[in-house]
Amino acid sequence: MRIVFLNSLERKNQEDRTVEAQIWIGENEGVWHMGWNELEQEGQKETIWFEGASWSEMLLVYRHRLAAKLSEGFRPIIDGIWDEQDLAHGRGMAAQRLICYSELHPNEEFYTELASWRRRKASMERKAPYLIASNRLLKLISVFCPHSKEELLQLPGVGENKANEYGAELLELSNVREQPRAFPLDWVEERIDDEIFRSWVYKQKEAKYRAEMEKFSLRRKVLECLADGQDLNDICIHSGLERREALELLENLEKDGYQMDELIKLELQNMPEQEQSAAWQAFEELGDHLLKPVLLRVFGAEAAEDEQVDQLYERLRLIRLSFRRNAGSVQRAV
Repeated sequence: MRIVFLNSLERKNQEDRTVEAQIWIGENEGVWHMGWNELEQEGQKETIWFEGASWSEMLLVYRHRLAAKLSEGFRPIIDGIWDEQDLAHGRGMAAQRLICYSELHPNEEFYTELASWRRRKASMERKAPYLIASNRLLKLISVFCPHSKEELLQLPGVGENKANEYGAELLELSNVREQPRAFPLDWVEERIDDEIFRSWVYKQKEAKYRAEMEKFSLRRKVLECLADGQDLNDICIHSGLERREALELLENLEKDGYQMDELIKLELQNMPEQEQSAAWQAFEELGDHLLKPVLLRVFGAEAAEDEQVDQLYERLRLIRLSFRRNAGSVQRAV
Protein backbone atom coordinates (compact mmCIF):
# COMPACT_ATOMS: atom_id res chain seq x y z
CA MET A 1 0.00 0.00 0.00
CA ARG A 2 1.23 3.48 -0.90
CA ILE A 3 0.98 6.04 1.93
CA VAL A 4 -0.12 9.40 0.52
CA PHE A 5 -0.69 11.31 3.76
CA LEU A 6 0.70 11.03 7.28
CA ASN A 7 0.66 13.40 10.22
CA SER A 8 1.41 13.11 13.92
CA LEU A 9 -0.62 14.44 16.82
CA GLU A 10 -0.32 14.43 20.58
CA ARG A 11 -2.24 15.36 23.71
CA LYS A 12 -1.85 15.29 27.47
CA ASN A 13 -3.88 12.68 29.34
CA GLN A 14 -5.24 12.93 32.88
CA GLU A 15 -1.89 11.80 34.28
CA ASP A 16 -0.22 14.63 32.32
CA ARG A 17 1.47 12.03 30.14
CA THR A 18 1.89 12.80 26.44
CA VAL A 19 -0.13 10.48 24.21
CA GLU A 20 1.15 10.25 20.63
CA ALA A 21 -0.92 9.35 17.59
CA GLN A 22 -0.78 9.35 13.79
CA ILE A 23 -3.45 9.71 11.13
CA TRP A 24 -2.65 8.20 7.74
CA ILE A 25 -4.18 7.74 4.30
CA GLY A 26 -3.03 5.11 1.83
CA GLU A 27 -4.02 3.81 -1.60
CA ASN A 28 -3.83 0.31 -3.02
CA GLU A 29 -5.20 -0.67 -6.44
CA GLY A 30 -7.84 2.07 -6.44
CA VAL A 31 -8.99 1.43 -2.88
CA TRP A 32 -8.47 4.13 -0.26
CA HIS A 33 -7.46 3.20 3.28
CA MET A 34 -7.41 5.51 6.27
CA GLY A 35 -6.56 4.83 9.88
CA TRP A 36 -5.59 6.13 13.29
CA ASN A 37 -2.59 4.80 15.21
CA GLU A 38 -2.40 5.63 18.91
CA LEU A 39 0.60 4.80 21.07
CA GLU A 40 -0.56 3.41 24.40
CA GLN A 41 1.35 1.98 27.36
CA GLU A 42 0.79 -1.56 26.11
CA GLY A 43 1.84 -0.66 22.58
CA GLN A 44 0.48 0.81 19.38
CA LYS A 45 -3.25 0.46 18.69
CA GLU A 46 -4.47 0.87 15.11
CA THR A 47 -8.06 1.70 14.19
CA ILE A 48 -9.19 1.59 10.56
CA TRP A 49 -11.44 4.54 9.82
CA PHE A 50 -12.20 3.89 6.17
CA GLU A 51 -11.73 1.42 3.33
CA GLY A 52 -13.38 2.03 -0.02
CA ALA A 53 -13.13 3.42 -3.53
CA SER A 54 -14.87 6.76 -2.92
CA TRP A 55 -12.48 9.66 -2.34
CA SER A 56 -15.40 11.97 -1.49
CA GLU A 57 -16.74 9.62 1.16
CA MET A 58 -13.28 9.15 2.62
CA LEU A 59 -12.87 12.92 2.99
CA LEU A 60 -16.19 13.13 4.85
CA VAL A 61 -15.07 10.40 7.24
CA TYR A 62 -11.65 12.06 7.61
CA ARG A 63 -13.09 15.42 8.64
CA HIS A 64 -15.61 13.89 11.04
CA ARG A 65 -13.23 11.50 12.79
CA LEU A 66 -10.38 14.02 12.92
CA ALA A 67 -12.66 16.69 14.42
CA ALA A 68 -13.65 14.16 17.10
CA LYS A 69 -10.00 13.53 17.98
CA LEU A 70 -9.21 17.25 18.03
CA SER A 71 -12.17 17.81 20.36
CA GLU A 72 -10.59 15.23 22.69
CA GLY A 73 -7.49 17.42 22.93
CA PHE A 74 -5.19 16.00 20.24
CA ARG A 75 -3.18 18.67 18.45
CA PRO A 76 -1.04 18.30 15.28
CA ILE A 77 2.69 18.42 15.77
CA ILE A 78 3.08 19.85 12.25
CA ASP A 79 0.72 22.64 11.22
CA GLY A 80 -1.43 22.16 8.15
CA ILE A 81 -3.53 19.16 9.16
CA TRP A 82 -6.51 21.50 9.30
CA ASP A 83 -6.52 24.35 6.79
CA GLU A 84 -8.30 26.93 8.91
CA GLN A 85 -7.79 30.20 10.72
CA ASP A 86 -6.68 30.40 14.34
CA LEU A 87 -9.57 28.75 16.16
CA ALA A 88 -8.78 30.47 19.43
CA HIS A 89 -8.55 34.11 18.32
CA GLY A 90 -9.49 34.16 14.64
CA ARG A 91 -11.97 36.47 13.02
CA GLY A 92 -15.56 35.75 14.05
CA MET A 93 -14.52 33.82 17.15
CA ALA A 94 -15.87 36.40 19.62
CA ALA A 95 -19.46 35.30 19.01
CA GLN A 96 -18.43 31.65 19.26
CA ARG A 97 -16.81 32.32 22.62
CA LEU A 98 -20.10 33.71 23.94
CA ILE A 99 -21.92 30.60 22.77
CA CYS A 100 -19.23 28.35 24.24
CA TYR A 101 -19.39 30.15 27.60
CA SER A 102 -23.18 29.83 27.71
CA GLU A 103 -22.93 26.07 27.17
CA LEU A 104 -20.18 25.63 29.75
CA HIS A 105 -22.02 27.70 32.40
CA PRO A 106 -25.73 26.91 31.90
CA ASN A 107 -28.60 28.45 33.84
CA GLU A 108 -31.06 25.59 33.56
CA GLU A 109 -33.81 27.19 35.65
CA PHE A 110 -34.01 30.37 33.55
CA TYR A 111 -33.55 28.40 30.31
CA THR A 112 -36.58 26.24 31.20
CA GLU A 113 -38.63 29.38 31.83
CA LEU A 114 -37.59 30.84 28.47
CA ALA A 115 -38.38 27.57 26.69
CA SER A 116 -41.88 27.59 28.22
CA TRP A 117 -42.38 31.17 26.99
CA ARG A 118 -41.26 30.12 23.51
CA ARG A 119 -43.74 27.20 23.41
CA ARG A 120 -46.61 29.50 24.35
CA LYS A 121 -45.56 32.11 21.81
CA ALA A 122 -45.17 29.55 19.05
CA SER A 123 -48.62 28.13 19.80
CA MET A 124 -50.21 31.60 19.73
CA GLU A 125 -48.52 32.57 16.47
CA ARG A 126 -48.78 29.10 14.92
CA LYS A 127 -45.06 29.02 14.21
CA ALA A 128 -42.37 26.45 14.73
CA PRO A 129 -40.59 27.21 18.06
CA TYR A 130 -37.20 27.65 16.38
CA LEU A 131 -38.62 30.56 14.36
CA ILE A 132 -39.30 32.37 17.63
CA ALA A 133 -35.85 31.70 19.09
CA SER A 134 -33.27 28.93 18.78
CA ASN A 135 -32.16 26.80 21.72
CA ARG A 136 -28.76 28.46 21.43
CA LEU A 137 -30.24 31.94 21.75
CA LEU A 138 -32.30 30.96 24.79
CA LYS A 139 -29.14 29.61 26.42
CA LEU A 140 -27.35 32.89 25.75
CA ILE A 141 -30.19 34.93 27.26
CA SER A 142 -30.46 32.62 30.28
CA VAL A 143 -26.73 32.93 31.04
CA PHE A 144 -26.04 36.62 30.35
CA CYS A 145 -29.45 38.08 31.37
CA PRO A 146 -29.60 41.22 29.18
CA HIS A 147 -31.50 44.11 30.80
CA SER A 148 -31.92 46.38 27.78
CA LYS A 149 -32.45 46.18 24.04
CA GLU A 150 -28.85 47.35 23.51
CA GLU A 151 -27.57 44.48 25.63
CA LEU A 152 -29.88 42.00 23.93
CA LEU A 153 -28.47 43.04 20.54
CA GLN A 154 -24.98 42.08 21.71
CA LEU A 155 -25.97 38.39 21.73
CA PRO A 156 -25.29 36.31 18.59
CA GLY A 157 -28.52 35.55 16.77
CA VAL A 158 -30.33 38.75 17.75
CA GLY A 159 -30.91 41.36 15.06
CA GLU A 160 -33.08 44.43 14.98
CA ASN A 161 -36.11 42.52 13.68
CA LYS A 162 -36.04 39.89 16.41
CA ALA A 163 -35.30 42.48 19.09
CA ASN A 164 -38.26 44.58 17.94
CA GLU A 165 -40.61 41.60 17.68
CA TYR A 166 -39.79 39.66 20.84
CA GLY A 167 -37.30 41.81 22.76
CA ALA A 168 -39.80 43.41 25.13
CA GLU A 169 -41.15 40.05 26.32
CA LEU A 170 -37.70 38.52 26.64
CA LEU A 171 -36.42 41.49 28.61
CA GLU A 172 -39.46 41.34 30.88
CA LEU A 173 -38.38 37.82 31.85
CA SER A 174 -34.70 38.75 32.10
CA ASN A 175 -34.94 42.03 34.01
CA VAL A 176 -36.13 40.35 37.20
CA ARG A 177 -32.89 38.34 37.33
CA GLU A 178 -29.48 39.51 38.41
CA GLN A 179 -26.75 39.66 35.80
CA PRO A 180 -23.75 37.42 36.61
CA ARG A 181 -21.47 40.15 35.22
CA ALA A 182 -22.18 43.44 33.46
CA PHE A 183 -22.25 44.15 29.75
CA PRO A 184 -20.34 44.54 27.46
CA LEU A 185 -19.28 40.92 27.34
CA ASP A 186 -15.61 41.36 26.50
CA TRP A 187 -14.77 39.74 29.85
CA VAL A 188 -15.86 36.37 28.47
CA GLU A 189 -12.65 35.88 26.47
CA GLU A 190 -10.59 36.01 29.66
CA ARG A 191 -12.79 33.41 31.34
CA ILE A 192 -12.38 30.66 28.73
CA ASP A 193 -9.16 28.73 28.42
CA ASP A 194 -7.92 28.66 24.82
CA GLU A 195 -7.54 24.88 24.72
CA ILE A 196 -10.98 24.30 26.19
CA PHE A 197 -12.41 26.66 23.58
CA ARG A 198 -10.54 24.91 20.75
CA SER A 199 -11.90 21.56 21.86
CA TRP A 200 -15.43 23.01 21.99
CA VAL A 201 -15.10 24.41 18.45
CA TYR A 202 -13.94 21.03 17.15
CA LYS A 203 -16.89 19.39 18.90
CA GLN A 204 -19.22 21.64 16.88
CA LYS A 205 -17.37 20.70 13.72
CA GLU A 206 -17.64 17.03 14.58
CA ALA A 207 -21.44 17.36 14.73
CA LYS A 208 -21.49 19.29 11.44
CA TYR A 209 -19.35 16.75 9.62
CA ARG A 210 -21.34 13.86 11.07
CA ALA A 211 -24.49 15.38 9.55
CA GLU A 212 -22.73 15.76 6.19
CA MET A 213 -21.55 12.16 6.33
CA GLU A 214 -25.04 10.89 7.15
CA LYS A 215 -26.45 12.96 4.28
CA PHE A 216 -23.90 11.47 1.90
CA SER A 217 -24.73 7.95 3.09
CA LEU A 218 -28.45 8.62 2.64
CA ARG A 219 -27.95 9.83 -0.93
CA ARG A 220 -25.95 6.73 -1.71
CA LYS A 221 -28.70 4.44 -0.36
CA VAL A 222 -31.33 6.19 -2.47
CA LEU A 223 -29.14 6.03 -5.59
CA GLU A 224 -28.60 2.31 -5.02
CA CYS A 225 -32.37 1.85 -4.78
CA LEU A 226 -32.85 3.75 -8.04
CA ALA A 227 -30.21 1.63 -9.74
CA ASP A 228 -32.00 -1.53 -8.57
CA GLY A 229 -35.32 -0.32 -10.00
CA GLN A 230 -37.07 -0.05 -6.63
CA ASP A 231 -40.21 2.01 -6.10
CA LEU A 232 -40.77 4.88 -3.68
CA ASN A 233 -42.04 2.60 -0.93
CA ASP A 234 -38.88 0.47 -1.12
CA ILE A 235 -36.73 3.61 -1.05
CA CYS A 236 -38.48 4.71 2.15
CA ILE A 237 -37.97 1.31 3.76
CA HIS A 238 -34.25 1.16 2.95
CA SER A 239 -33.49 4.80 3.75
CA GLY A 240 -35.78 5.34 6.74
CA LEU A 241 -37.25 8.45 5.10
CA GLU A 242 -40.88 9.47 5.01
CA ARG A 243 -42.37 9.65 1.51
CA ARG A 244 -42.29 13.46 1.46
CA GLU A 245 -38.66 13.49 2.60
CA ALA A 246 -37.77 10.91 -0.06
CA LEU A 247 -39.41 13.03 -2.76
CA GLU A 248 -37.48 16.11 -1.62
CA LEU A 249 -34.25 14.15 -1.86
CA LEU A 250 -35.20 12.86 -5.32
CA GLU A 251 -35.81 16.45 -6.43
CA ASN A 252 -32.32 17.41 -5.25
CA LEU A 253 -30.84 14.43 -7.08
CA GLU A 254 -32.67 15.48 -10.24
CA LYS A 255 -31.06 18.93 -9.96
CA ASP A 256 -27.68 17.18 -9.78
CA GLY A 257 -28.41 15.44 -13.09
CA TYR A 258 -29.56 12.01 -11.94
CA GLN A 259 -32.33 10.49 -14.05
CA MET A 260 -35.27 8.66 -12.51
CA ASP A 261 -37.47 7.89 -15.50
CA GLU A 262 -37.96 4.28 -14.40
CA LEU A 263 -39.07 5.29 -10.92
CA ILE A 264 -41.48 7.90 -12.28
CA LYS A 265 -42.94 5.41 -14.75
CA LEU A 266 -43.34 2.84 -11.99
CA GLU A 267 -45.05 5.28 -9.60
CA LEU A 268 -47.39 6.74 -12.22
CA GLN A 269 -48.49 3.48 -13.82
CA ASN A 270 -51.92 3.77 -12.20
CA MET A 271 -52.41 7.43 -13.13
CA PRO A 272 -54.48 7.89 -16.31
CA GLU A 273 -52.55 9.21 -19.31
CA GLN A 274 -55.12 11.97 -19.68
CA GLU A 275 -54.37 13.28 -16.18
CA GLN A 276 -50.64 13.08 -16.79
CA SER A 277 -50.97 15.07 -20.00
CA ALA A 278 -53.19 17.63 -18.26
CA ALA A 279 -50.62 18.05 -15.49
CA TRP A 280 -47.81 18.51 -18.01
CA GLN A 281 -49.82 21.16 -19.85
CA ALA A 282 -50.60 22.93 -16.56
CA PHE A 283 -46.89 23.08 -15.71
CA GLU A 284 -46.23 24.62 -19.13
CA GLU A 285 -48.91 27.27 -18.63
CA LEU A 286 -48.63 27.98 -14.90
CA GLY A 287 -44.97 27.26 -14.23
CA ASP A 288 -43.50 24.58 -11.97
CA HIS A 289 -42.77 26.60 -8.83
CA LEU A 290 -46.09 26.07 -7.04
CA LEU A 291 -48.05 22.82 -7.06
CA LYS A 292 -51.41 23.99 -5.75
CA PRO A 293 -52.42 25.95 -8.89
CA VAL A 294 -51.56 22.89 -10.96
CA LEU A 295 -53.57 20.66 -8.61
CA LEU A 296 -56.61 22.92 -8.94
CA ARG A 297 -56.27 23.10 -12.73
CA VAL A 298 -55.97 19.33 -13.20
CA PHE A 299 -58.22 17.91 -10.49
CA GLY A 300 -60.57 20.77 -9.60
CA ALA A 301 -61.18 22.76 -6.41
CA GLU A 302 -62.70 19.81 -4.59
CA ALA A 303 -59.40 17.92 -4.86
CA ALA A 304 -57.80 20.21 -2.26
CA GLU A 305 -60.24 18.84 0.34
CA ASP A 306 -60.03 15.22 -0.80
CA GLU A 307 -58.53 12.70 1.63
CA GLN A 308 -56.27 11.52 -1.20
CA VAL A 309 -54.81 14.98 -1.76
CA ASP A 310 -51.35 13.91 -0.51
CA GLN A 311 -51.24 11.20 -3.17
CA LEU A 312 -52.24 13.73 -5.85
CA TYR A 313 -49.48 16.11 -4.78
CA GLU A 314 -47.03 13.21 -4.80
CA ARG A 315 -47.93 12.36 -8.39
CA LEU A 316 -47.59 15.99 -9.46
CA ARG A 317 -44.14 16.19 -7.90
CA LEU A 318 -43.07 13.12 -9.85
CA ILE A 319 -44.39 14.58 -13.10
CA ARG A 320 -42.59 17.81 -12.26
CA LEU A 321 -39.30 15.90 -12.09
CA SER A 322 -39.72 14.86 -15.74
CA PHE A 323 -40.98 18.28 -16.72
CA ARG A 324 -37.99 20.08 -15.23
CA ARG A 325 -35.50 17.70 -16.83
CA ASN A 326 -37.21 18.11 -20.20
CA ALA A 327 -37.31 21.90 -19.84
CA GLY A 328 -33.63 21.91 -18.86
CA SER A 329 -32.74 19.82 -21.91
CA VAL A 330 -34.58 22.25 -24.19
CA GLN A 331 -32.77 25.22 -22.63
CA ARG A 332 -29.39 23.54 -23.05
CA ALA A 333 -30.19 22.69 -26.68
CA VAL A 334 -31.05 26.32 -27.41
